[in-house]
Amino acid sequence: MDCNEEIPSCSEVTKEKMEDESLKSPVCLIVLGMAGSGKTTFVSKLDSYLKQFKRSPYLVNLDPACKNMPYKPNIDIRDSVKYKQVMKRYGLGPNGAIVTSLNLYSTKFNQLLDLLGKVHVENTHDVAIIDTPGQIEVFTWSASGQILTECLASTFPTVVVYVMDLERSTSPITFMSNMLYACSVLYKTKLPFIVVLNKSDIVDPSYAIEWMHDFETFCDAIEKESSYMSNLTRTMALTLDEFYSELNCVPVSSITGHNFDEFLKMVDSSADEFQKEYRVEWEKIRKDKLQAEISELNNKLNSLEVSSGQGENVDLFSSLSAGREISDVYLAPMADEMSEDSEGEEVPGFNLND
Repeated sequence: MDCNEEIPSCSEVTKEKMEDESLKSPVCLIVLGMAGSGKTTFVSKLDSYLKQFKRSPYLVNLDPACKNMPYKPNIDIRDSVKYKQVMKRYGLGPNGAIVTSLNLYSTKFNQLLDLLGKVHVENTHDVAIIDTPGQIEVFTWSASGQILTECLASTFPTVVVYVMDLERSTSPITFMSNMLYACSVLYKTKLPFIVVLNKSDIVDPSYAIEWMHDFETFCDAIEKESSYMSNLTRTMALTLDEFYSELNCVPVSSITGHNFDEFLKMVDSSADEFQKEYRVEWEKIRKDKLQAEISELNNKLNSLEVSSGQGENVDLFSSLSAGREISDVYLAPMADEMSEDSEGEEVPGFNLND
């Protein structure tokens, strides 16, 4: 299924059913990593690896600037947003165009969730893989990236997969930069986290694993560096000791498929961890966010009543609506504004460039 096919309505995928059931499928993998780390190659190999075992994944491409796609995505942002047209229309550079493309596409995230909901109901795929733009900061620190992450985590078991380039991380300073970014993404998303040490067919991954588990070995490697960053890197290594102890890490090769079986075991373990620990936390975050918005609306209403000197204080909302999703708060109003019909229903085969 792709974005040009008919979008299922909310009546076809009821939120009540999805909430009542124990959500085990699909497990959503958000694949992140620095430019050139091999994210798209990793996704392509994971796709072919799973198909060997009759576990075809549901693939979502969110990179509007990708030219050559080595796999066939079920949902492709390029079908809805034309990257070069965005650059011309808004006079943007490459990175600005990617951010704007994601922001435009975020108005249709509710349709993406509906499609994943249909996958869950029909049980056609047990894994959904979301391939993100090459510029990691474009996704991790943008509003659209945060919206997508929160929407997925509030509905499906979600795991962040951080792809690290072993070949480019042999320097302890570069390695530490990668680990610091991984740490920041972990604490920002608050989701189960797996670090994939990619390109293990080119470089032996033992050095990275040893640096993560032996502080003294890492310090010895830093001593060979003459950069002024050495002292800061040593201090950061000591700080990240606790981060390493809780980190799921697996070396793989996106060319040969080496260790993909171990990676999938970590995915299954992380999905169980999400259900037992993270799901409860995300339910609390969702409820707190809705309560905060309700409180803000009530305060504004009270201020208007006091300033006008009319009426009495009445709460705009008294409680949360049953089954209210975080996607309703973020996506519905924006989706309605983009709708082309009079009733606010989404038009099948949407294209944001029309």
